[in-house]
Amino acid sequence: MKITFSLIISFFVASFHAFSFAGEDKNLKALPRIAIAGLGIESSTFSPARTEEPAFKAKYGEQIFTSYPFMAADSSLRKRAEWLPALVGKSLPGGMVTRAAYESLVKQTLELLKTNGPYDGLYFDIHGAMSVEGLDDPEGDLITRIREVIGKKVLISTCMDLHGNVSWRLAHHTDLITCYRMAPHEDAMQSKRRAVANLLSRLESGKGKPAYKAWIPVPVLLPGEKTSTRIEPGKSLYAKVAPASVQPGVIDAAMWVGYAWADEPRNHAVVMVTGDDKAKVTESAEMLAKSFWDVRKEFAFVAPTDDLKGALNKALASNKHPFFISDSGDNPTAGGAGDVTWTITEILKRPEFQPENGPSLIYASIPGPELVEAAVKAGVGGKIDAYAGAKVDARFAPPVHLVGTVEAIHHGDVNAETEVVVKVGSVRVIVTKKRKPYHKEADFTRLGLKPRESDIVVVKIGYLEPELYNMRADWILSLTPGGVDQDLERLPYKRIKRPMFPLDKDMKDPDLKAKLVPSSDSL
Repeated sequence: MKITFSLIISFFVASFHAFSFAGEDKNLKALPRIAIAGLGIESSTFSPARTEEPAFKAKYGEQIFTSYPFMAADSSLRKRAEWLPALVGKSLPGGMVTRAAYESLVKQTLELLKTNGPYDGLYFDIHGAMSVEGLDDPEGDLITRIREVIGKKVLISTCMDLHGNVSWRLAHHTDLITCYRMAPHEDAMQSKRRAVANLLSRLESGKGKPAYKAWIPVPVLLPGEKTSTRIEPGKSLYAKVAPASVQPGVIDAAMWVGYAWADEPRNHAVVMVTGDDKAKVTESAEMLAKSFWDVRKEFAFVAPTDDLKGALNKALASNKHPFFISDSGDNPTAGGAGDVTWTITEILKRPEFQPENGPSLIYASIPGPELVEAAVKAGVGGKIDAYAGAKVDARFAPPVHLVGTVEAIHHGDVNAETEVVVKVGSVRVIVTKKRKPYHKEADFTRLGLKPRESDIVVVKIGYLEPELYNMRADWILSLTPGGVDQDLERLPYKRIKRPMFPLDKDMKDPDLKAKLVPSSDSL
C-alpha cells in the first residue's frame, strides 16, 4: 500500500511539472533571428585610383560585433535577438572598386547568408557612395542579390552615411532606413544603433514592415565641405530631422546630401520618411525636401577658401598658430587617391621654407613605399634622397623629390603600416607606406611632432575632423586639384541627372511631392 501511494504521488508531481513546463514553453517567444551584412566606401569616379578587396578589411561572424560598441555581449540590444553576422567590409574612401573585388565580397556575403538562414531580419550596414567598375548603383545591386537569398519577407533595416545615395531600387528593397544627421559624423554610432533598435522594435511588436515609405529626390549636388551641420544652413536644416522622426505614426526620417564625386544618375540629395501614418509620412518628407531646396543657395564652404598660393600667404602673415590649411582636392577621406604631389611640390618651391630655421610646417601626408623603405634603412638622423607620391594620380605633378633628414619612424599603423617624418628645410613631411588621412592629434604626436606648436599644418582633408578643428588657431580650405576637387564645375560630369543645382543655377523649381515606394513584399 505504501509503495502504491508513493507511485501515485510521484505520478501527480511529474504530471504537474510537465504541464507547468509545457505552459511556460507555450508562452515563451523565440528570439528573432537577425543577420548583419554590408559593404561601405566612398569612391570617386574622377580619380584614377582603384580599390581592391583587401582595402575593405572584411570582418566575419563574431568579429563584426567589435565594430559596434552598442552591441557588446552584455548590451540590451545584443540580448534581444539571435544574431547571425555574415560579412561587413569597410574601406577608407578611394577610387572605384574593381569588379573582381566587389564580386568576391558579394559572393562571400551571399554564401554566409545561405548558410545561416532563415532570418526574421537583416541589419544592412552600408555607406551608400560605393562605385564599382561597370556597375551602376552597387548598393542597390547588393541588396537585390541579398533579397534573392533571404527572401522578400525578411525585414531589412539600413543605416547609411548622409553622403550616400539612395536609389529607388535601394529604397524598394529595404524596409527601414536612416542615415547620420551630423557632418562631421559624430553621431555615426548613434545612427547605427537607431537602425538596429528600429528593427528590433518592429519585429518584437509584430508590426513588421512600415505601411509607407516616402522618397523624394532633391536635385542638389554639393560637397560635404559646403553642407556641414556645424554651420548654417546645414545646422538648422538637419535640426528638423529628429523632430520629424519622433511623431506618432513615423518610424524614422532621414536626409541625404549625396556624394558629389561620382558620376551616376543616383548621385543627388534624397529625403526619406518611413512609418504607418500616410499623411504624416508624406507631409514630413515634403517639408524636409522643401526645406532643403529653399536653402540651396545659402550653402557655403565651412571655412574661408583660397588657392594654395593665397592660403600660404595668409598663413605666413598670420600670428595665429597653428594655422591649418586643408589640401582638399586630394582628400583621402572623400575618395581622393591621396598621392597627388602638387601641393607639397608647390610648398617646397617657396623660398620661405627652404632654410632649416624658416617657418615650421607639417605636411600630412604623401605615400611613398620606396622612400619609407630607404628611410627605415637610413634610420632616425639619417639622410634621405628619394621620391614619393604620384604613383596613382600623376595628372597634376610628378613624384616629389625629398632630400632631407629622417626625424621619426613608426611601424604598425592600421592604414599607413609604416610612417616616417622627413625634414626638408623647415618642412616636416610625413611619408607613409600606404595612404592615410591624419585627423587626430595622436596621429602626429606619436611621430614626435607637435602640431600645436607648428606655425602651419597642412593636411590632405576637407573639413577638419573634430580634434583638428578644436586644435586650430585659424584655418583655410585650399581649393587644390585632385579626384575630389571642391570646384564641382571643373569636373566632367556626363551621367548625373540634369538639371542639377548648382551646376544649373537658374533651373526651375522641381517637383518635390512624395513618391510612395512599394513595400519590399511586392518585389
